[in-house]
Amino acid sequence: MFISLSAVLLLGGLIFLLWRYAGLPLWQAAICAMFGFYLASTSVGPHIASGANSLAHFLSGLHL
Repeated sequence: MFISLSAVLLLGGLIFLLWRYAGLPLWQAAICAMFGFYLASTSVGPHIASGANSLAHFLSGLHL
């Protein structure tokens, strides 16, 4: 739950920065958001969540 919320905030912030500073049109940002919701509701959604969890577990195990 925390990982998916963090990912949503991170990607939402990235889209906001692209809209604000890189000239991304608002309609393209809306399409990015809708595509994300579409992917989450398909059969690929659990695989994406599992991959995000695995990546977070890997990153938390790194000792820098």
